[in-house]
Amino acid sequence: MSHENIIVEVGDDFVAAITLNRPKNLNTFNIPLARELNQALQELDAENRARVIILKGAGKAFCAGIDISDFSGKSAMEYRNWIECMGSPLVTISRISKPVIAQIHGVAAANGAGLVAAADLATAGENSRLGLTAINVGLNCVGPVIPVSRSVGRKRALELLFFGDLITAGEALSMGLINRVMPEAVLDRETRNWAALLAQKSPQALQIAKKAFYVAADMDYYKAFEYMNEAFARLCSTEDAKEGISAFLEKRTPVWKQK
Repeated sequence: MSHENIIVEVGDDFVAAITLNRPKNLNTFNIPLARELNQALQELDAENRARVIILKGAGKAFCAGIDISDFSGKSAMEYRNWIECMGSPLVTISRISKPVIAQIHGVAAANGAGLVAAADLATAGENSRLGLTAINVGLNCVGPVIPVSRSVGRKRALELLFFGDLITAGEALSMGLINRVMPEAVLDRETRNWAALLAQKSPQALQIAKKAFYVAADMDYYKAFEYMNEAFARLCSTEDAKEGISAFLEKRTPVWKQK
């Protein structure tokens, strides 16, 4: 698929990068961007050269939400289809098997903040800001708040949803919305290094763990343990498990199956 609104790159370190590429519009979502991003995530999930995916933005911002220039004049059904399209990449991230790291600079607002929360991991420049800002234009981030609430809990998620304030990277870190904050000058390099370190882990172990985590998250507490036990049993029978244990005993670097 040719891309007009994103840039997709796959490196020699098993790390792929998707860059939202509408810098003049602060990388806001429109239908073409949402569709391209959704498809790129699925294609990279099937790409053997990619084990970890970084998601970032071109220009001054990560993503300022949804492009409201395309808002007016729709029927209720058209609005439903429109917003479902905008939210589809947030759902796809949890459904693909490979880890996704959001790399935030500038602003991550509304659907952009939801994209950060939906990512498995997130890094941020120390000057970046995040928020569920749609309330400020008479709307609300009722889709993005779903992954946000899974990250920060009900009370903090509702405060972000109701007030629409932008919070600092430090506040987002303390809430659990992101994993790491670093100077802007090293953000790109350090995020890439972190992703490359993750890509050195067993692909099979990472992918089974991610899928099991999201499935178990919606289960009853005891059912979740049963499901995780089954997932671990499947993992024990993989080639990577055998290779990892052999490499540990033989004091050598494991050679993982590329998947």
